[in-house]
Amino acid sequence: MTAAPHLPVIVALDTQLAVGTATGIGVYQRDLAQALRTENVDVRELSAPWLNPWRFDRRILWDQVLLPLQAARSGASLLHATAGTMPFIRTLPTIVTVHDLAWHRVQSHTRAYARTYFGKLQARTYKHAAAIICDSNFSANEYHDLIDASAKIDVVYPGVDARFAQIKRYPDPSLFALVVGTVEARKNLLALIEALPSLPTLRIIAVGPPTPYADTVRARAAALNVGDRVELRGYVEREQLDSLYACATCALIPSQYEGFGYALAEAMCAGLPAIAARSSSLIEVAGDDVQLIEPDDIGAWVAAISGLLEAGDAAQQHADELRERAVRRFSWATAASQMHAIYDRVARS
Repeated sequence: MTAAPHLPVIVALDTQLAVGTATGIGVYQRDLAQALRTENVDVRELSAPWLNPWRFDRRILWDQVLLPLQAARSGASLLHATAGTMPFIRTLPTIVTVHDLAWHRVQSHTRAYARTYFGKLQARTYKHAAAIICDSNFSANEYHDLIDASAKIDVVYPGVDARFAQIKRYPDPSLFALVVGTVEARKNLLALIEALPSLPTLRIIAVGPPTPYADTVRARAAALNVGDRVELRGYVEREQLDSLYACATCALIPSQYEGFGYALAEAMCAGLPAIAARSSSLIEVAGDDVQLIEPDDIGAWVAAISGLLEAGDAAQQHADELRERAVRRFSWATAASQMHAIYDRVARS
């Protein structure tokens, strides 16, 4: 029996966070749009390049005014709200990707108005979605625990940009660990700073947009006399990031909370030896392939990193052996095909 053909659905796709210095969700939006076109989905990318997506008031303007207006004018049959936020008033049937429930779990240090908008108000709005997508089974379970135990959720792993599979490794003789992601409290970079005095041959290079937490990291590194071995580079362009993946000794992902864990998935696809925290979705992404450490067990981090450094070529050989499987697991072609099926289902209903 042949499969039924896809319906000619037209998708309005929120790509506002891909404007400018795309990280995390912005990368997801950019790569999803490209993958859907490869899947022959008619995609209408929605954005306002003139609007700063990182200011809270501008984000509200986009989510609640400009996005639904652009969606209504796009000629699409449905809207995919890919940034974890939905319009309160919808002009099209709306699918939402809920990347994580961090606003309900680990963002108590942020401003109350942001917690209210991204947390409580969006949780109410999700109940009006035509479909809910989560990036991992972990996030789906979080949704059931925190918002709606009876909700039907589709789990679609994001893909990893195919360029990571093409990276050729040439580790730098000067050992350094690569830490990728926004420098914020839940990413737990301080755990690695605490471990660094016991790892005298290792440097840390962290890349990702800074928050005030970066000042805390620098201060602690200075107090431990390891400041000269800690480099916070901020956001880096794609070519620089690829170079770091190519020449790093290892990737370290100490995060306490991740809805998916791009940094770990990218390292696995790049053939970069990695160690991750035993937390949230990182457990799921790592599977049996990557060593996991309790996020705040400094002694365990020291032991695991020391073991990886001592393993040398054997650690790299292990990462090489796992690479092909990781590339298959985190394929945008697979993700786009699953998304297409969800769009068809919503369009039929």
